Amino acid sequence: CRSIVTKHLADAGAKIFIGHQAENIAGASVVVVSSAIEENNPEITAAKSARIPVIQRAQMLAEIMRFRHSIAVAGTHGKTTTTAMLSMIYTEAGLDPTFVNGGLVKSAGKNAHLGASRYLIAEADESDASFLHLQPMLSVVTNIEPDHMDTYGGDFEQMKTIYVKFLRNLPFYGLAVMCADDDVVMEIAPQVGRQVISYGFNANADYRIENYQQTGFQGHYTVICPNNERLEVV
Repeated sequence: CRSIVTKHLADAGAKIFIGHQAENIAGASVVVVSSAIEENNPEITAAKSARIPVIQRAQMLAEIMRFRHSIAVAGTHGKTTTTAMLSMIYTEAGLDPTFVNGGLVKSAGKNAHLGASRYLIAEADESDASFLHLQPMLSVVTNIEPDHMDTYGGDFEQMKTIYVKFLRNLPFYGLAVMCADDDVVMEIAPQVGRQVISYGFNANADYRIENYQQTGFQGHYTVICPNNERLEVV
């Protein structure tokens, strides 16, 4: 159905089709599908018959990331919010990042933006393990809980192993930013084999939150840095 997103895309010059039909792929050089699309979709079937490459959303995102300073945000909960926050922090800093989010970035009025800088911030999708295609320079993991277990054969240990593989996609000079408040995230941290920085309320976090106060929709808190510097966030 038509929506604010389809209107925005149409205004930007995209050709929008409502409903899936084989003829919609005429003239396409590649078909990009989300994890929500079934294999028997008529557009996928037509593309395969016409020998048009059919790739996952994450594969296309990986290509866009390839030549950028990229950040991938993963986790069971909070990844959409975290991606939006990072996107707006970079934007307000004048860095004009490209961002690709799973939800609306309200301050930008859209869920994706093509920026002029080399920075790219993206939400990483673990629901079908397609985030393994991504090779960012920095990865964030907010938390890990049993979810989308059909992808992982009902095995939570397998899910944790896949997260480790995702983090090992970082280059040797890359950085894993991991939440110290989540026991599972901290359990896999020693297996990453890359530099790890932790954050959270936990007393052992590298960047520790103290004196958190909520006023309406705004949070106020102090960040204690590894050198004991105190930063006030308002």
